[in-house]
Amino acid sequence: MIVIDWWAFVQVFLAALVSAVTVVTFYALGLRMLVRAGLSPVVAPAEFTDAITVISEKEARRAEKAAAKAAKRNPLTEGQKKVAQFAAYGCFAVCAAAVIGGILLIVVNH
Repeated sequence: MIVIDWWAFVQVFLAALVSAVTVVTFYALGLRMLVRAGLSPVVAPAEFTDAITVISEKEARRAEKAAAKAAKRNPLTEGQKKVAQFAAYGCFAVCAAAVIGGILLIVVNH
């Protein structure tokens, strides 16, 4: 006869849900803080031979120019930008700690 420990199932489900929400929330908040600090991440487009859509060099330059223009319009002082930058790095550190903690739980408690 198979006996299922439903309480253990609920615990694992809740732990997975809380950790996923934590990582996604802090990553999104970290990106938001980077943008507020004027460090919006601009990624150069990748060139794939079988891609559906590849943006041109002109479009890439336009995106970089828009990011630079948005950074100039930033109403924050330099001190506020530094605080936002450190807050962003703190959010990314929380994400990394959550992922490393989950891996350690799996490896150590196995």
